Amino acid sequence: MVQILVALFLLVGVGFNLLGTFALYRFPDVYTRLHGATKCTTFGSLFTSAAVVAYGLHRFFEGGEGRYLVLIVHALVAVVALLVTNATGAHAMARAAHRSGVAPIHAVVDRLAEDHRKGKVA
Repeated sequence: MVQILVALFLLVGVGFNLLGTFALYRFPDVYTRLHGATKCTTFGSLFTSAAVVAYGLHRFFEGGEGRYLVLIVHALVAVVALLVTNATGAHAMARAAHRSGVAPIHAVVDRLAEDHRKGKVA
């Protein structure tokens, strides 16, 4: 039963990561590419880490070895780090692209440019 759950989590994780790679090639500009790739790879990594946690819990309760608890803790710490750094890194890249003059292709409203013209953004 646990093997099915782990396989399901891995398949969903690989599916999201695959969608993230398609986002890099198919979306028209840097902002939509960042959005698609960041969201998809975040979810893909979350499901992959969920597979690791499920496997570690199963092995810990099956054999009682403490090393599987360490595996679970490492996976959870990696998830927290990923959640923080993925969003922060994508925001920093998008802001740098905007400050470099890369305009969104299909944007109707650009609030950051408006705020910059009004002197609200440093």
